[in-house]
Amino acid sequence: MKFYQPGAEIHVPDGLPSPDALGRVTHLGIGAHHDDLEFMAFHGIAACYRREDLWFGGVTCTDGAGSARTGPYSNCSNAELRAIRREEQNLAARIGRFGAMIQLDHPSAAVKDPREHALRDDLIAVLRATRPDVVYTHNPADKHDTHIGVTVAALEAMRALPRAERPARVYGCEAWRNLDWMQDDEKVIQDVGGNDSLAATLAGVFDSQIAGGKRYDLAILGRRRANATMLNSHAVDGTDALAFAMDLTPLIADETLDILSYVQGFIDRFRADVTARLGSRLGVCR
Repeated sequence: MKFYQPGAEIHVPDGLPSPDALGRVTHLGIGAHHDDLEFMAFHGIAACYRREDLWFGGVTCTDGAGSARTGPYSNCSNAELRAIRREEQNLAARIGRFGAMIQLDHPSAAVKDPREHALRDDLIAVLRATRPDVVYTHNPADKHDTHIGVTVAALEAMRALPRAERPARVYGCEAWRNLDWMQDDEKVIQDVGGNDSLAATLAGVFDSQIAGGKRYDLAILGRRRANATMLNSHAVDGTDALAFAMDLTPLIADETLDILSYVQGFIDRFRADVTARLGSRLGVCR
């Protein structure tokens, strides 16, 4: 498979030939940065872990050159940091027993540029090679512009496929904005409890981002714990960890739907709920 960037690679942890490894993928995660998959798509990783009939495939879209340099990594060059982050991601793929790990090596600036279509075209090739049932990517209400660039490219790539070849389910996951604000009946609620050891190990792989004091490993596990406890005020916790996602499947089933309007609908319904609850207490009708 030929990708746009010369540094792109496919890593197969168990050594299977790439076409066979890609062809077995059932759950595909498409993330912007090294560590995004482990943080936002853990539901898919856990679902496939140590299974022979389900396989998680990972896609990291950017090259890691713009990552923050902290602690012992503060003096790394762009090239050095790219190599470190690539190896961290491949290590996570081996620990998580991914079916395949694809690193597309695009510059972050290009991913954010609406005039650039190389990432979309690379993702079309990946989707055709994997034909996944489920896709996890960033939610389109995220506040990180590179995440938004990846989400849009992923949606465009899936929409470019014939309808019979599109994934059955597509989830926009929590990363740089969580989704607890969504209406409960609209949340995709993913039970990721009972996998503490795997979750902690994967979250801790990315030392180049954690060592300087940015404790993503603790924050992500804490978010999942908080989601489980704060979901329902009148019931005991049914699990110790939940992840929330936005259902993007309708945008893939019908490419005529406007992406921005679809996402604004969730926000409008949140606004209406807040207005109704507070207005009722204040005796205000709006």
